[in-house]
Amino acid sequence: MQIRPATPDDWPLIWPFLRTIVAAGETYTWPRDVDEERARAMWLVPPPGRTVVAVDPDGTVLGSAKLLPNQLGPGDHVANASFMVDPAAGGRGVGRALGEHVLGLARAEGYRAMQFNAVVATNTRAVALWRSLGFEVVGQVPEAFQHPTEDYVDLLVMHRRL
Repeated sequence: MQIRPATPDDWPLIWPFLRTIVAAGETYTWPRDVDEERARAMWLVPPPGRTVVAVDPDGTVLGSAKLLPNQLGPGDHVANASFMVDPAAGGRGVGRALGEHVLGLARAEGYRAMQFNAVVATNTRAVALWRSLGFEVVGQVPEAFQHPTEDYVDLLVMHRRL
């Protein structure tokens, strides 16, 4: 697997799994019916943000991540990132590879920490992955996410210093 900067030509390969993940409503705070134009603008972020893709040797996009400042101005030294892995590529280490890659990018770009503002508490695979990469839960927002089958569940704020 190779991780490289995303290009506009990657979008048609990202959109199908991004749409599936968001429409499921289990892990992302995006509108479940987000249209392609809005999703593209939210995912393919302009500088200083970056979007990357993980690809197989045959060019199949397995997952994608975006990195950007968590806040503006005096808070721009803390990074934020989002990750999506094609469900068909689950269990292949794509999420971990993207996570490690983005942490390295954030360090190289001079960020001092990374924070995830809204990790759905029932997304146990993601929570376990982020913990294994050194993130801690620094806050919990009770019933802040309306899960399609679990009713209202907590959102976790996760953080790690770089």
